[in-house]
Amino acid sequence: MKNIVIDIHAHFTPELIFERFDANAARFRGVKLLRDDKGIRMQFPGGEPTRPISPKLWNFDERRAWMDKNGIDHQMLGGWLDTFGYELPPQEGLEWSRFLNDCLWDALRDEQRFTPLATVPLQDGKLAAQVLGETLERGFGGAMIGTLPSGMGGNLDDPSLDPFWGEASRLQAAIYLHPMFLCGEPRLADYDLVNAIGRLADTSIAVSRLLFSGHLLKFPGMKFIASHGGGALPYALGRLARNHAISQGKYADPRKGFEALYFDSCVFDSDSLEYLAKKSSAERIMLGSDTPFPIGDPAPTRAVEGTYFTEAQKKGILGSTAQSVFRVRPDCWCPQ
Repeated sequence: MKNIVIDIHAHFTPELIFERFDANAARFRGVKLLRDDKGIRMQFPGGEPTRPISPKLWNFDERRAWMDKNGIDHQMLGGWLDTFGYELPPQEGLEWSRFLNDCLWDALRDEQRFTPLATVPLQDGKLAAQVLGETLERGFGGAMIGTLPSGMGGNLDDPSLDPFWGEASRLQAAIYLHPMFLCGEPRLADYDLVNAIGRLADTSIAVSRLLFSGHLLKFPGMKFIASHGGGALPYALGRLARNHAISQGKYADPRKGFEALYFDSCVFDSDSLEYLAKKSSAERIMLGSDTPFPIGDPAPTRAVEGTYFTEAQKKGILGSTAQSVFRVRPDCWCPQ
């Protein structure tokens, strides 16, 4: 195991997507690439154009400089959830996911400081399982998925997704769950509350369903990681357990499912990170920044270093745990 610091929560959109789009557009007719005075945007069936795609999502020089400043040696790079295309029909979604993965793989092939996380066509459980197997065999470190498998709705505990969960368990894959941008709550329209609290609510609801459905117990082989420290789940675990206690056996025990979860450290405050460790353990936490978005942690190792954790626990959070959870590329770069 290499002595490196690994950031497991980072996003990347390779420029190859835009460069190759026109030549491949016939494979996914429901996807539009918009280039105008607002920047580069995408549009999927039934939805408005995405937010402009920030150049920070593909700028390697800025990313490496930021990593060097923060003492981060390696990043697990997932895509940008706005572009995952879960709204597409299944076969078109399959083609789109493969296209995104091809672009991500080719962009990072020679970049030893980064391991790609695949996207899968989550709108169809069998196709998502197929792409997961393809990408792990190819060398991807795991997969990043969103909370809403239909793009604007849907639930991760839907039985139609069981083939995906079964394959993730069989392959012992790392599955990183990230909230979607549109959470369907009009009260989030002001104060930038989508970022401030909406994403935490989105994650909390999605994972709560998986806890009560028993998915984390039925598919024990996978390594399931909840972003942003699990949202409200650590604080609400007692309430979830009470709901289970009065359910008369209708739901799975959320405490048992919670024990199977991993978390990133993107909570900003050291005492919040300590509380997360009390509810789970320090051994279930890995460094996460949410780079390159403004809501991300500009100095992600600071919250870890400010905790009461032992040096061994801090070392685990900063890198060694990630190496046991994700399939970090074997040729990953190490500091001199």
